[in-house]
Amino acid sequence: MWKTYIGKRIKGGGYALKGAWLLLKNEASIQVQTGIGIFMTIVGFYVGISPTEWMLQTFAIGMVLSIEGLNTAVEEIADFIHPEFHKKIGFIKDIAAGAVCMAAMAAIIIGCIIYIPKLNSLL
Repeated sequence: MWKTYIGKRIKGGGYALKGAWLLLKNEASIQVQTGIGIFMTIVGFYVGISPTEWMLQTFAIGMVLSIEGLNTAVEEIADFIHPEFHKKIGFIKDIAAGAVCMAAMAAIIIGCIIYIPKLNSLL
């Protein structure tokens, strides 16, 4: 079964789910960001955001989690290749962390655009 096109896709999906589980199980940063994502989802239901706002919020949460996963992969492979401190490895890891920072800032801006008007109407 696994040699067919569909079988290979199913098997690949299993690897992807395993990777997502490993991230959630082992990485504190993903755990914190997942917690923030869950909290913002609860807040979204509470204040009644629109379908468009749901799409933007879901995209922002997914973007941050995805890029954090890629950052973790970069850090792991860099540490595997060169376990001792090396200036170039540090530079590569800093760039990967910077990508997470940019995604998080974009997510914060999206959150502000969605929630500041809703908070103003509650006050």
